[in-house]
Parts: sequence; structure tokens; C-alpha cells
Amino acid sequence: MNKVMDKRALGPGIVEFTVAAPLIARKARAGQFVVVRAHERGERIPLTLADWDSASGTITLVVQEVGKSTRELGEEFAVGDAIRDVAGPLGTPSEIMAYGTVVCVGGGVGIAPIYPIARALHDAGNEVIAIAGARTKELLFWLDRLGQVSDQLIVTTDDGSFGKKGVTPAALQEVLQARRVDHVWAIGPAIMMKFCTQVCREFGVPITVSLNSIMIDGTGMCGGCRVEVKGESRFACVDGPEFPGDQVNWDLLLARLGTFKDEERCALERYLAAKGVAR
Repeated sequence: MNKVMDKRALGPGIVEFTVAAPLIARKARAGQFVVVRAHERGERIPLTLADWDSASGTITLVVQEVGKSTRELGEEFAVGDAIRDVAGPLGTPSEIMAYGTVVCVGGGVGIAPIYPIARALHDAGNEVIAIAGARTKELLFWLDRLGQVSDQLIVTTDDGSFGKKGVTPAALQEVLQARRVDHVWAIGPAIMMKFCTQVCREFGVPITVSLNSIMIDGTGMCGGCRVEVKGESRFACVDGPEFPGDQVNWDLLLARLGTFKDEERCALERYLAAKGVAR
């Protein structure tokens, strides 16, 4: 169970895993996530489902190696290895319905989880405009997949090395200035989702975001993923991870994301020192 069936690099520090998880693959829906623990002493990592195949009994996860646990997963696990725990599918699925015209914004590794949402919205009969953005062209991936489920695909890079030069909120603003849009989804760094929300508020368009808050058990028991939505405490793991962007207290979320910054840095330094990697 949880055997790595395939692994490939999507870009610098970005790895795609295909993992045997038939029970999860059978139940998975767009917007849901899993909690992964690489080994018995490993950290619990929430990862939004990027894809799944109920026939083959596999799920697809895209991991960006930014901290100790994600680097360990990306560097130490190969095809044939077994991941200790994969719990899911967790969270409330995306609310898929016929909205009309929708925009799906994926920033950085957020391109992966926005893909199944765009696909579900496309299958529900919506006109889908996808915006995929990254810092540079080497960090872009799955543009072919996203293009297949979109009526229009807009690609941006911060440095202008591919597609339009600029950030995804700017591209979203251009779309909303040019035409009517009924709903927007945005997944990516919290600061990107915050600015996408500001753009949507300017044009009066509802936006759904997927919050990447600190998470531990993924069941609503620990309260670690607590976020403030419409002035009330909500748990991203069971009440979300998707929420209306204009109801999220972004300043509080951004502050909480840095709560364990020192501990995360120390863990990464110890991991790299054990591997003999100089920083």
C-alpha cells in the first residue's frame, strides 16, 4: 500500500509522484487533499490531490521541495518505495456547478491542484479560462494538461522568460477588465491568493481560494489549521480547504504561516548537515 508507482521531475525542486492508493482514488474529488507521512518519525504533510485514477488505483501528488520533510520526500523516495501513511481523501470537495464563465488561477505548485478543479468545471459545462504562473519558465509544468481542459490558457512568468511577463493577479485583472466572469478559483501562495481576492473584490466577482494553513491531523481534532473566515474561526481541514476569498482574514493567515519558521529552518539545516550538504 502507498507504493510509489512513478516519479518524475517537473522542474527544479518540483517532483510528481504517482502513488498506489486505491481506496483514496475511488473516492477522490476535486479540491480534496491527503495527509502524507513519509516514515514512522516523519512530519504530517497536507498535499492537495493533483489527480487520481480509480481504474488503476493511483493518486498523483506534486511536491515542491521547500523544507526538511518535502525535500526528504522528493530526494529519498523512488519508484518501488512505500510511503508510510497517506490518509484521505480529506476536506470538502470543490463546489462544482454550471457558473457560466470561470477563471482558474494556479500559481507555482498551485498549478497542480487547480488542474482537477478546472477539469471538473469544464466537464460541468463552464467556459474555463486558466491562468498558470511561476517565477520563471523552468518552474512551469502541466501546461498541456491545463490547456486540454481550458477554453483559454494564459501563462505568466515573473521574469518574462515564458508567456506574459508579470504575476497572476495582474493577468486576472486584465481578464476581468475585458469580459464578464462569473466565478474565480485561485490556488497558490497565500500572498498570491490575497491579491487575486483584491482584484475580484474590485470587479465584484466571487472567488474561491484553497488555504494552505499549518495542518497536523487533518481531521479537525488539533485545531492547528485554524483560520478566520467571516470573523469566525474555521478549520481548513474539515470546513475547507476552500473558502470565499473575500471572507478570509489574510493578515492573520500570513502571520500564522510563519509561526514555526525557526523550527522549520533548524530541521532543514539538520537534515542537510546529515546528508553532508553545505548551504
